[in-house]
Amino acid sequence: MKRGLLWSLLLTAAGAAWADAGIAVNQVGYLPGATKVAAAPAAPAMKAAGFQVVDARSGRVVLRGRLGAPALWAPAGSEVRLMDFSALTRPGQYQIRVAGLPDSPTFTVAPDAYAALNAAAIKAFYFNRASTPLLPEHAGRWARAAGHPDDEVRVHASAAGPGRPEGTVIRAPKGWYDAGDYNKYIVNSGITVYTLLAAWEHFPEVFKAQRLNIPESGNGLPDLIDEVLWNLEWMLDMQDPADGGVYHKLTNQGFDGVVMPADARGERYVVQKSTAATLDFAAVMAQASRVFSAFEAQRPGLSQRMLVAARRAWTWAQQHPAEIYRQPPDIRTGGYDDNQLADEFAWSGTELWLATGEASYRPDLAQLTISTPGWADVKGLLWVTLGAHLDKLGENDSVVVKARLMTFAQEQIALWQASAYRLGVRPEDFGWGSNSELLNRALMLLQAYRLDRQPRLLAAAQSLFDHVLGRNPLGQSYVTGFGTHPPMHPHHRPSEADGVEAPVPGFLVGGPNPGQQDQKGCPVPYASKQPALSYLDHFCSYASNEVAINWNAPLVYVSAALQALTPALPPQKATETP
Repeated sequence: MKRGLLWSLLLTAAGAAWADAGIAVNQVGYLPGATKVAAAPAAPAMKAAGFQVVDARSGRVVLRGRLGAPALWAPAGSEVRLMDFSALTRPGQYQIRVAGLPDSPTFTVAPDAYAALNAAAIKAFYFNRASTPLLPEHAGRWARAAGHPDDEVRVHASAAGPGRPEGTVIRAPKGWYDAGDYNKYIVNSGITVYTLLAAWEHFPEVFKAQRLNIPESGNGLPDLIDEVLWNLEWMLDMQDPADGGVYHKLTNQGFDGVVMPADARGERYVVQKSTAATLDFAAVMAQASRVFSAFEAQRPGLSQRMLVAARRAWTWAQQHPAEIYRQPPDIRTGGYDDNQLADEFAWSGTELWLATGEASYRPDLAQLTISTPGWADVKGLLWVTLGAHLDKLGENDSVVVKARLMTFAQEQIALWQASAYRLGVRPEDFGWGSNSELLNRALMLLQAYRLDRQPRLLAAAQSLFDHVLGRNPLGQSYVTGFGTHPPMHPHHRPSEADGVEAPVPGFLVGGPNPGQQDQKGCPVPYASKQPALSYLDHFCSYASNEVAINWNAPLVYVSAALQALTPALPPQKATETP
C-alpha cells in the first residue's frame, strides 16, 4: 500500500474514533476556580459558532461561549475546536452542548471536586497490599484472602553474601504489589513512596482529616502516612543488615497466572543487591526520617532508624558505585534495570543533605539538569525537594533551584500554548505509562506554581490532569471507577480474577501507547495507531491498560495539589447566564 493512502486511511480511522467520542471534558469535574476547557472534534462541529453549558438536571442554559477555530492536533491526526468555560463557578452538575454533536458527559463543579478521587487513588494502594487479607469492612466487594506472607523468602544466588548464603530464608512481609503482577520492586517503590510523602509534606491539610477506612484508621497517624508505612516497613526488610546493601526486588521466578493473590504460591526470592535500588532506598529513607520525626510519639525511634538505614545504604553505594542490575537467567519478572546512576546519586545525596545538614552529601547543583521524573530518571525529584525547602538553602543555591524549576516550567508552557488541544505533549510523548508521564509533568509545573503563582502554570497542569480524566480524543477516563467512561478491564490480576464485574477503583491505567507491544497477544485490535488514540481497554493490554504504583502516586499528588492550590475565582473567559 502506498504511504499516502495508508496515512489517509489512518487519519480517517483516527477521525472516526474522535468523532464517536464527541465533546471531551474532565468527567470527574472541576473546582470552581479552575481553568475549564473542553474539546470537540472539528468536523461534526464545523458549522457551529458557539457552545452552551446547560444544567444537567433542568436543561437550563447557564453559560454561553464561542468555539475556537479548528486546528490540527498531531498526536491524534485530526482537527479539534476548544471551548473555554472557566467563568462557570456555580457548584452543580452540567453538560456542554454544541450543534451537530451529542451533549458532553455530565460533570460536576464543586469545591471538593477531587476529594473522592484523591481518597480512592490512595486506597488503591491498600487494595494492592501483600501479606494481609482485605476484609469486607475495609474492602467491600473487593475483599480477598491474604496472599504472599513473604515470611519465608529465599536469598537468590545473585543476592548471596557472607552472612546470607544462597538459600538463606529471610522475612520481608508487607509492601505493595507493584502493578498488575504480584512482585515487589525497590526501584519502583522509591519514586512511589517519595511522591506520596511529598504530597503529605506539601499539602498536609488535604490529608489530615481524610478517612480512608483502612485497618489503621484512627490510630493517631494520618491514613496516607499509615498506607505509606505499609510499604516502608517492607523496604526496611530489604536491606541486608550485614552491609547495608539493598536487594533489587522480591519476586517469583516468573509472573503468576491470572489468579488471586492467595492462589499464587510460587517460591519467593530476593534478587541481587543493586546500586540503583540501594540509592533509591537511601533517598526515600532520608525523606521518610524527615516526615516521621513529626510522629515520634506515635512511632518512637522510627525516624532515627530510617536515617541510620539511609546512611548505611549510602555508604554501601559509595563502595559499590556500579552494581547494575542484571536479570538472572532463571528470573523472568520485571527488571527495572538502570545503567545511568548519576541521578540516583544526586537525589539520595540531596535527601541526606537535607535530613542531616551535612555538606558531604550535597551534590553539585550547578552541574545538574532537570527533567520529568520517572523510575529510571529521578533527578527531577531532587529539584522538587529543594524547591520545597528553600529556607534551608543558601542564597546561591536558592537562585539555582528557582531558575531550574522555572526554566523547565516555561518549556512546558511553550508546549501547552502551541498545542491545538491545549495539552503540553508531543506525539513522541505517548508511550509506556503515558498517563504517568503527563501527571508527572503536571507535578513539575505545580512546583513552579508554588514558587510563582502565574495562572498559566496552574492552567497547564490542570490540562494534563483533565486529559487522564476524559478530556482526550477517546472520551476515556483512565482511572478505574471514575468518570462516565472509566476502564473496565485493566491489566490487574485481582480485578480480573476476583469475579467482581467492576475493577478495583482508584487505579490509573498506563494510557495510550503507540508501541502496542501486546498486540500479538490480544484478541481485539487497538482503536488506532495514532499516538493519542492507541489505547485498548482489555486485560490483554499490558502496554496500555496495566496499573502500577508509580503511576498512581502522581495521581494522588496532582489531585491534592489542585485541590489545595486552585484559587477561589477563575479568569473570566465566557459569559455566565443569570
